[in-house]
Amino acid sequence: MIISVSRRTDIPAFYSDWFMRRFKNGSVMVQNPYRPAYKREVSLKKEDVDALIFWSRYPEPFSCCLDMIDQKNIPYYFMLTINNYPGFLEPHSVDLKSILESIKELNKRIGQSRIIWRYDPIIISEETPVTFHKNNFQMLAGLIAPFARRVIISFVDFYRKVNSRFKKIGFIPEEIREDPDKLEDLISFLMEIARNYGLEIQTCAEDISGQRISIKRGKCIDDELLNTLFGLDIKYMKDKNQRPECCCQKSVDIGAYGTCQFKCLYCYAR
Repeated sequence: MIISVSRRTDIPAFYSDWFMRRFKNGSVMVQNPYRPAYKREVSLKKEDVDALIFWSRYPEPFSCCLDMIDQKNIPYYFMLTINNYPGFLEPHSVDLKSILESIKELNKRIGQSRIIWRYDPIIISEETPVTFHKNNFQMLAGLIAPFARRVIISFVDFYRKVNSRFKKIGFIPEEIREDPDKLEDLISFLMEIARNYGLEIQTCAEDISGQRISIKRGKCIDDELLNTLFGLDIKYMKDKNQRPECCCQKSVDIGAYGTCQFKCLYCYAR
């Protein structure tokens, strides 16, 4: 069993004490997000866990938990979202300097191969045009590449509650996937920058196979990567609880929606 920690909230940034208690206890009760009355107990015992996948914007507060996990010899890697957006999109983000210092320290501990950078979601708007993303991505790639081997990109999805937040402040993003020329121009640029910095680039839950560009469809929870890094023998099973375009390996998420304190404007999990 692979444990996702977590798509629904930033456990490393805000709930390290909670995770440590649950890990020591050996299990966690997880509420069904669509049927709140239903809960299930998820084991965190070594014999039941193939790997832990951590999702975060700022992993520094979680450093206290890593000794405990390493002592159990449980495989894990980190997915780190770093977008460097204007403050109105990421109102409670940690400053970039502190984020980079946190990644540097994490890299010293686990190495480049276990740190994956997510540039996600890409939002095209008057405030964040294609030129913003080209300059921003190139700057971030230069800073992050020494500490990571892979970058995953995706474009914003216009969920109803996300659109509602956008409209409330008069923010009007574009749907770049409806403009093949603009999409090709941006992705081709991102691919070139990633290649120049030695970063493997993939997409997340994006099917752009009908476009003129060719970019690998990635897996955030990646059975192949886990097998390579840790000598495991995980057989691929698509996670049916994710979107149809998602290629992720099946996992169990232990987070709860509506609990992330970063409160990013575009977040579907708020």
